Amino acid sequence: MSLRVAIQMDPLENVNIDGDTSFALAETAQARGMEIFVYEPKDMSLEGRRVTARVRPAKVQRVKGTPGIFGEAVTLDLAKDVDVILMRQDPPFDLSYITACHLLELVSEETLVLNDPAGVRSSPEKILPLLFADLMPPTLVSRDPRAIAAFRETHKDIIVKPLYGHGGAGVFRLKPDDSNLDSLLELFFSKSREPVMVQAFLPAVSEGDKRIMLVDGKPVGALNRRPQSGQVRSNLVVGGTAEKTELSDADRLVCETIGPELRRRGLVLAGIDVIGGRLTEINVTSPTGVQAIKRLSGIDIPAIFWDSVQEKLAQR
Repeated sequence: MSLRVAIQMDPLENVNIDGDTSFALAETAQARGMEIFVYEPKDMSLEGRRVTARVRPAKVQRVKGTPGIFGEAVTLDLAKDVDVILMRQDPPFDLSYITACHLLELVSEETLVLNDPAGVRSSPEKILPLLFADLMPPTLVSRDPRAIAAFRETHKDIIVKPLYGHGGAGVFRLKPDDSNLDSLLELFFSKSREPVMVQAFLPAVSEGDKRIMLVDGKPVGALNRRPQSGQVRSNLVVGGTAEKTELSDADRLVCETIGPELRRRGLVLAGIDVIGGRLTEINVTSPTGVQAIKRLSGIDIPAIFWDSVQEKLAQR
């Protein structure tokens, strides 16, 4: 199917061709004959109800240092000139991100936007899982040092992380004998007005943190991310090692439980994090991992995704 696809993403010329999911999605779209345009949120404009973007036509290629070949930039009406928009820029999930969601909501009736911008803006990746608290480790979201101290008193060994962080940045483990909680909270709260997330430490993280990818609320592939020895962060960008894995019964229960809500919110491509069968995050902004999954298991998630997109377009 000949489609015009605009991808809202961080600069294509900076991506890792061996790991970036947006690159893999663009590569598969291009192989299917789709026309690709790329732009950043800063390239969008709103005049009245007309949303435009200054985009660059792009051809992607697996050439390190030159992942894209670009045509001359043009201005497109996002409601009229493209068939599909992929909202794929990385967090932080801040007011800039939310503004981009609001703009894309204005064109979503005419153009298929994935993930659905209304769904994205109402689904912060560390708050959305709290709809399914029974599936999670004990969790507290608070800015109150007394509440955090009481939580620690109960659970002893805890993880503290920024509520809107990404890629494992700013994640700390505090063991029962660690005296740095007060100083750590002062550091967090001096830089942000937001609460933090505090969770009971899961010892099972030493065996890995599963990234499970879902398309239309159904699991389609997974990998295990094992942290370096002595570390608690397993994200690949901070040194975690990708391993082939299978879904356990607990993993499948998590997927079956959250799948209907993901579909209801239009979160077509999602990546969830599961440690020892416990849900910790639901990534909906720019979930990644599909290239590693394909190398480890042969599952082509970009192909599954674009099959779903074409079915949705046919239904529209």
